[in-house]
Amino acid sequence: MTAEPARDPDAYESGTLPADTVRTMFDRIAPVYDVMNRVMTVGLDVRWRRRAVARVVWPGDRVLDACCGTGDFAVEAERRGGRVVGLDFSERMLERARRKSGTIEWVQGDALALPFADGEFDAATVGFGVRNLADLELGLRELHRVLRPGGRLAVLEITRPRGLLRPFFRVWLDVLVPLAGKVLPGGKAYTYLPASVRRFPGPEDLSRLLENAGFAEIEYELLGGGSVALHTGATPG
Repeated sequence: MTAEPARDPDAYESGTLPADTVRTMFDRIAPVYDVMNRVMTVGLDVRWRRRAVARVVWPGDRVLDACCGTGDFAVEAERRGGRVVGLDFSERMLERARRKSGTIEWVQGDALALPFADGEFDAATVGFGVRNLADLELGLRELHRVLRPGGRLAVLEITRPRGLLRPFFRVWLDVLVPLAGKVLPGGKAYTYLPASVRRFPGPEDLSRLLENAGFAEIEYELLGGGSVALHTGATPG
């Protein structure tokens, strides 16, 4: 059953939405999701995913791509030689992911209650997804739970740049992205996106949350002029 959209018009501007509303939002933007990713990142998202996968996926690994969306991260992990499971709670997103690979196992499920056994995966990736979790700390603990000892995690997420690019980023995020929402399906998603970035923890705070969730060897690097952070970590083992 499709969830009702948020009735509170300010909910999208808060950057925090109920899980059912987030699912409905992503169902609606699924047809334009890939195009918008390419346009908003000038195609750099492809390079960022490749870099993230190269950091944590080895040939033969069993890999979980959580919050997989339309599957680009999962497909990259498969190209790297991984045996990949892609999980998302939006069926419309998964419909598009299935068109990209018939050998990846696509699963509809909740990243806050992963339907997998403890220690089932060698590596996990999340691309532009943890920002949308209703309980970020629970989501990170779940990723830790399903990784074996010594398992590796890569998290790619939008962050707020500092320095010279900050004014340009604000124009992109606060002006151009909402304008796109006026002409594209699921327009409120492009109001939610800037708000969700503003309230999301910065790179140092996210590193601490990963540590609190049990990860070690945590590192991060800033990409895209500081607008995207790539965090990596491992489960002790």
